[in-house]
Amino acid sequence: MPIPYDRLKQALLTEQASLTRELNELQSTIKEEGVGYSTHPADEGTTAFDQARDLAVKVSAEHTLKLVDDALARLDNGTFGLCLDCGQEIDAARLEAIPYAPVCLSCQAKREHR
Repeated sequence: MPIPYDRLKQALLTEQASLTRELNELQSTIKEEGVGYSTHPADEGTTAFDQARDLAVKVSAEHTLKLVDDALARLDNGTFGLCLDCGQEIDAARLEAIPYAPVCLSCQAKREHR
């Protein structure tokens, strides 16, 4: 099955815009103040939880955005669809599911077992 480059590029651009928007929204909601300024311990716990959750979501979105940006760069330089580890073609079905996948399934499995 041939790789639908145009459709995947559009999906990557859409994902890039969505992640950028999400990161901008998160940045405006992440509180700069620390825990400990509340008058009630339950409020402090909620604030700490919210800050930890927002930070985790931000880190995940930043990581995914980096993968998307890297995939778009590979589209531009002609190496999109090639596994970064072994150099073989990444299956088109994998790219349809995860357009920013940098490695083939076999190499992904090896990475996860490390």
